[in-house]
Amino acid sequence: QVRLVESGGGLVQAGGSLRLSCAASGRIFSINVMGWHRQAPGKQRELVASITGAGNTNYADSVKGRFTISRDNAKNTVYLQMNSLKPEDTAVYYCYSLLRSGWSEPEHVNWGQGTQVTVPS
Repeated sequence: QVRLVESGGGLVQAGGSLRLSCAASGRIFSINVMGWHRQAPGKQRELVASITGAGNTNYADSVKGRFTISRDNAKNTVYLQMNSLKPEDTAVYYCYSLLRSGWSEPEHVNWGQGTQVTVPS
């Protein structure tokens, strides 16, 4: 079994910064992609950013230039540095990983429990 534990959410004023962390633990053979999605009230879950083991990154247009994703492969941990936060960034942020639990097993996606980020307008 794999567990993803997120931390770092909270309330911050517009223009402020937060740093989210997500650590994966359990039956992990290799991790391909780690990243973050978010879901605002009444909206669909959307990709925020992702990063491969080689460090290739992908960002939603709405966060480019403000958010930075990084990863510590030795710790199976992914980070999301969020700067210049806006009220529209308010959402529950979910960490995810695409990983393999054994060398012969297929890749599968795991999700964290979510952490709330609130930026009041």
